[in-house]
Amino acid sequence: MAFFARRADGLRLERMQASRQYADGGFVNTYPSSTGREPADRPTLVDFLFRGEGRTPERPLPASDPRATWRRPVETGLRATWLGHSTVLLEIDGQRILTDPVWGMRASPLPFAGPRRFQPVPVDIDALPPLDAVLISHDHYDHLDYPSIRALAARRVPFVTSLGVGVHLEAWGVPAGCIIELDWWEHSVLPGGLTISAAPSHHFSGRGLRDRNATLWSSFALRGERHAVFFSGDTGLSPAFAEIGRRLGPFDLVMIEVGAFHPSWGNVHLGPDNALRAWAQLGSGRFLPVHWGTFNLAMHPWAQPADVLLAKAPEGLLMPRLGEPVEPARLETPEPWWREPAAAPRESGFPVLPVKDI
Repeated sequence: MAFFARRADGLRLERMQASRQYADGGFVNTYPSSTGREPADRPTLVDFLFRGEGRTPERPLPASDPRATWRRPVETGLRATWLGHSTVLLEIDGQRILTDPVWGMRASPLPFAGPRRFQPVPVDIDALPPLDAVLISHDHYDHLDYPSIRALAARRVPFVTSLGVGVHLEAWGVPAGCIIELDWWEHSVLPGGLTISAAPSHHFSGRGLRDRNATLWSSFALRGERHAVFFSGDTGLSPAFAEIGRRLGPFDLVMIEVGAFHPSWGNVHLGPDNALRAWAQLGSGRFLPVHWGTFNLAMHPWAQPADVLLAKAPEGLLMPRLGEPVEPARLETPEPWWREPAAAPRESGFPVLPVKDI
């Protein structure tokens, strides 16, 4: 099942133990955090259950069906379709890559409890076009989703992920020969010529009470013949961003997490202000925010990340609606679609108290 703790063994474990990021039986952050934590402000379970205004939208969010656009060629060579949270279909130099696919209704080990998504993904998972690879940043429930992996396993395409995460993928039906696990600064070249490089992030991992940091977490850079994209996964701010920009940039598009932040989690999530700092340190690319607008995972209003970004950095910002394919080279002024008038209140899911890094 999705929530059983698994441990790597054999050659997989040997590779993990050889990593510079592995120490004392688990993975560690080897880049210092650029932001401190405020543990005194850590929210309680009561806070999550009963406090915080506007944490879910009051009406279904505007969404588009991208299938007709997906059938058309990508004229500029690079197109991205945000499907919710950190799930993006990237079309880059003739290759299609799906990031952190989450079609499940809850970011939780339980089908009846935990953060429930605001609305379904704009397109069914079986309606996706042919894929060249699936990219998984780390093993948290809002990034590694059991039903989605089960559905995608039958496609027998490469699954590129961080060290150790393959133990879940293999157990869920992904053929071992399709799993590519990378350490930071390692890369793999897909049959179509796209290079995917794992890069540092400042986060943690785990799906249960006994597998804390048992697998690695990563950001990724994708480079094709003409274009390059950065995907942050989950991360706090660290000096790694500047190094990633130097070693793996420049980028045409950067997809950086902006939601589910809190002062007491300052070293493992960015929030919009630190996401802007990370973007500046990367030094290039149009900015597509991810990790927001899908689940109630923190105390802030659901649209706060988008409001902050639009107020502080409208130039170079991509803010597509759910399911709306965009080509970064054809940048338009972002529209605050998330501010449309509200209708009837929506039901929100029972939230799970996140366990954050120290």
